[in-house]
Amino acid sequence: MEARIDKIKQQLQSQGYKLTPQREATLRVLLENEEDHLSAEDVFMLVKEKAPEIGLATVYRTLELLSELHVVEKINFGDGVARYDLRGDTSKHHHHHLICVQCGSMDEIREDWLGPLEERLEREFNFSVVDHRLDFHGICYRCKAKNEQKPKDEE
Repeated sequence: MEARIDKIKQQLQSQGYKLTPQREATLRVLLENEEDHLSAEDVFMLVKEKAPEIGLATVYRTLELLSELHVVEKINFGDGVARYDLRGDTSKHHHHHLICVQCGSMDEIREDWLGPLEERLEREFNFSVVDHRLDFHGICYRCKAKNEQKPKDEE
């Protein structure tokens, strides 16, 4: 975790920002909950446990700054709630999501399946893709299993 914090600190400094204690507390919460897609309020509640003096507005400003600097991605899954997801070090693009319309769960696809499409866009349209995100909406395997277990008279 410390190596990632140092890297993000360098990103901030290269853009003229400091890693203040408030920003670091917010960043640590995001790193500790990297598998989750936290809303600003979720982040705030977790930051408050570590640093009770930090206000909601500070967390919002920090998340917006981290989003502008492409440290996190601000995402919306169609429910009106902005969520924040740390960008990984390992891939050029952000990961993709499988969003269940029944239970609201979100699973991630870490592979980048769109490389050939990006090459085609460059070749055919002279369009250079700098990033992309792909979200699939459907029914997850957990809900499918529950639905298959229901007796016919419950449907």
